[in-house]
Amino acid sequence: MGKYSISQFINKTKQDELENDFFELETERVLEVNLNGEVWAKMGSMIAYTGAIKFERERVLEHGIGKMFKKALTGEGTSLMRAKGKGRLYLADQGKKITVFELGGDSLCVNGNDLLAFEKNIKWDIKLMRKMAGIMSGGLFNVKLQGTGMVAITTHFEPLTLLVKPGETIYTDPNATVAWSGNLTPEFKTDITMRTLIGRGSNESIQMAFSGEGFVIIQPFEEVYLASQQ
Repeated sequence: MGKYSISQFINKTKQDELENDFFELETERVLEVNLNGEVWAKMGSMIAYTGAIKFERERVLEHGIGKMFKKALTGEGTSLMRAKGKGRLYLADQGKKITVFELGGDSLCVNGNDLLAFEKNIKWDIKLMRKMAGIMSGGLFNVKLQGTGMVAITTHFEPLTLLVKPGETIYTDPNATVAWSGNLTPEFKTDITMRTLIGRGSNESIQMAFSGEGFVIIQPFEEVYLASQQ
C-alpha cells in the first residue's frame, strides 16, 4: 500500500460514514450490513459491528425437518447465524472477494462454502448433489436462493462468468465452481482418462456439466474443505 502517516492511512482506509444500501461493500473484501432488523450470515463471518446487535446460531429445527436432514446427509459446513438489531455489521470470509447480487424474483444456486449473507426474506433450500463422498472433500451441496432481496457471495480472486447456451455443455471443476443460475441442474461427469493419467485421488477426474441456458460463475482457485472444517 505504500508509506503513509497515521492520519493519511486512516483517511484512506476508514469506513464510509454514509448509510447507503442494506448491503454495502466497504472494500472488495469487507461487507457492511446496515442492519435494522435481521440478516442471515455465514457463521464466523462477523469481524466487527456497532450498535445493538445480537447473534444467534441457526437452531436445529430453524428451517424444518427437511433442511435438518439435508444438512446431516451432506455434512454441510455452512452453518448460519442470525444477526438481529440495529447498527452496522461488518462481514468477511478469509479475505475472499465479495460480490453482492440483488435478486428480483429470480434464483441463484451457490456452493455452500461461498455463501456469505442474505436478507431474511430470501427463500432458500439445500440442494443435494450426487453423492461423491470419498472422491471429493468439498462442494457436495449447494444452496438455492430465490425471491427478492440481496445476497452476498465470495470468491478467491476475480470471478469469471461463463454463459451456458442451448446445445452446448460447459464442464467445470467442482472446487472452482462458485454459483450458477437457478434454472440449471448440473450433473457430475467422471473423466476416466484423467483419472488414469493423474490418479484416483485427483478431483480433476470429476467435473460438473452444465447444459441448457444460463450462466456459471467460477473462480481461479480450487477450494477444498476438509471434513474437520465442516
